[in-house]
Amino acid sequence: MEDSVDRHIARWRGKAPFDERVEGIVTRIQLLTKHVHQAKERALAEVGLQHFEFETLHRLASRGEPYRATPSELAGELLLSPAGMSGRLDTLEKSGLVRRLRAAEDRRRVDVELTGEGKDRWEAAMRLRGVAEDAMAEPLSADEQDALSALLKRMLLHVENA
Repeated sequence: MEDSVDRHIARWRGKAPFDERVEGIVTRIQLLTKHVHQAKERALAEVGLQHFEFETLHRLASRGEPYRATPSELAGELLLSPAGMSGRLDTLEKSGLVRRLRAAEDRRRVDVELTGEGKDRWEAAMRLRGVAEDAMAEPLSADEQDALSALLKRMLLHVENA
């Protein structure tokens, strides 16, 4: 059965210098990445979150109870300036997804906490994103999924350690 990458390779055969096997692998990875991105964006839209909102909630949720971090910790993880983080937190706080708390022991310290609504929306997005990812992997058996994961890991380790 022919896919869009087979047609792409046939269209370029003899016109551009590339290894067809490698071109097939890389182009399929790129197209699958686009499909994953689109599915994740649809999931976020369905629960009323933008990507930047989800990423911030995701960082807070990853900490476990009580789902707190300082603005500077979040800014560091999200590679944002303090001003960028402040604007993002303003938006999330107005939406009721996070709240800022002054630390009792040091009133200068501010923690950001995931609210119940923020946690619920993050979990709903995670469920929908998981459904999309599961659907993409569905054609492969569990053994094939394990084998593909191992092969991709080997490729990733190679480029990460290059």
